[in-house]
Amino acid sequence: MYEDGTGLLSIGALSRLTGVSVKTIRNWSDQDLLPPAARTPAGYRRYGPDAPARLEIVRSLRDLGVGTAAIRAVLHRERTLADTAERSADALDAQIAALRSQRAVLRAVAARGSAAEELPQMTRLARLSAEERRRIVADFIDDALDGVPAPAYRSGLLAATPDLPDDPTPEQLHAWIELAALVRDPELRAALRRLAAYSARTTPPTDHPGHPSHPDHAGHAATLALGATAPASDTASATMSDTASATASDPVADARRVATLMHTRAEAAVADGIAPDSPAAAPLVAELVAAWLPTQSGTPDPPTEDGPAARTRLLEQLERAAEPLVEHYWRLLCTATGRPAPPRWDTAGTWTAAALRAHRTPLQVDRTAFGATDPERVLYAYERVGQAVGALVADLRPADLARPTPCTGWTVRELLDHLVWESLMVTSIAKGAPRTDHAADHLGHDPRTAFEDATRTALATFRSSGMLTRAFGPYEAPGALLVQQVVVELLAHGWDLARALGAPTALAPEVAEETLAAAHRIYGAAPRTEGGSFAPERPAPPGATATDRLAAYLGRTV
Repeated sequence: MYEDGTGLLSIGALSRLTGVSVKTIRNWSDQDLLPPAARTPAGYRRYGPDAPARLEIVRSLRDLGVGTAAIRAVLHRERTLADTAERSADALDAQIAALRSQRAVLRAVAARGSAAEELPQMTRLARLSAEERRRIVADFIDDALDGVPAPAYRSGLLAATPDLPDDPTPEQLHAWIELAALVRDPELRAALRRLAAYSARTTPPTDHPGHPSHPDHAGHAATLALGATAPASDTASATMSDTASATASDPVADARRVATLMHTRAEAAVADGIAPDSPAAAPLVAELVAAWLPTQSGTPDPPTEDGPAARTRLLEQLERAAEPLVEHYWRLLCTATGRPAPPRWDTAGTWTAAALRAHRTPLQVDRTAFGATDPERVLYAYERVGQAVGALVADLRPADLARPTPCTGWTVRELLDHLVWESLMVTSIAKGAPRTDHAADHLGHDPRTAFEDATRTALATFRSSGMLTRAFGPYEAPGALLVQQVVVELLAHGWDLARALGAPTALAPEVAEETLAAAHRIYGAAPRTEGGSFAPERPAPPGATATDRLAAYLGRTV
């Protein structure tokens, strides 16, 4: 109701009508946002019929964070509402960015457990401009590579700078703060310097723009192995590729292709349980070397064919590239700039390097050894060894599964899982559908039943599938040889199991001697290298059984 017949509202009435406090209305009036229409003789304010609507406009703009001066300009028609909204939105964007930066710093402090003394530095890093960030990285690279004649390596590093987006996420800011701290690490500088020095030694100097060492070409010979971990969409991708991949097509793309192939093949080999020093790794090594050889055409004295020299050079490149801090640098850079995280190289690099050390020369297959395997004797040996090991498994108690075994790092349960996998895998090969679930749990809740079922099914499959007389793999090895290899594994790990349980180790004496002879044929030429399947052969004591001598031959202490 209007109060005094004048058609005007008192401040109290306006407050009751709109729900805005008298104090707030008085304050907005004093700021010329809601001027009264009149005053009583005693000086009390009176508001006109448009006051409630005007008050709602003021309240809405205030709720949106619009300042007093901007609201006044809108109400006095000095500025349009659209223009005010745009300016206020821009101001909010800046405020939001500042808040995100503050949150990122606080998250980083919490995650890193930073001391109070570090806080000012972290806050400063989060507020740096793009040019200031580039300067930090450029100074780091200049210092790390000072005096090293590797212009391609240097230009590639400088091309990759932490250009944060206009609206970085807390993760990106966190990555930048960590990156800025990392570039102060002398170990990272030393690692980059080692890679650059290697590039300088292995790339012939020339001023030709198309040559790998020219600054316009951002590759280097030191890091083929990390080619799959670099940013893929810009010049910086070349810094993780092999300079020596200078071909007529695209050297950077060629190096990346080889690195990706290595990563894919090695990861698959690890997943399939292929040991790097096993015969099954030999064709993989040959494939990788064949793919890598064309990338070496631009290097001094390039290898032209697979052999010890080529494999030694590739191994050297992989070992030189194994710089975890450098890989971490690139991962932080990718995160800070919003690029997809590259695949990790540690597993693939370790496997590939171990395989190259184990297979220094291309495998020359002695096919005459294939005929030394009698399918019927192999079938009998698998049956007898399976029964002997199965008897040990049948007596297992639940507590025994956690016992350690002579296989370093394996418990009884892990050993059994491997044995079941061996039988499952060779069975799947016999059926023409090799398994790829090496890392899965093959025992379930009943290890004894899992072992029994796997060996029984394998034996039935060997008998019914014709596997023993068929050829498999790139070397066309007879199936009987594959089964013989499983027999060797089964008897050797059966010895491990007996040792772990304190049981007699003279397993399957009726076939142990021939299984030992088969182990010499299969693994006699296999190197005993770091990361490989077998430790160096150990001596067996006088009078040792054939199973004990097999264990000693495969690196166990008898």
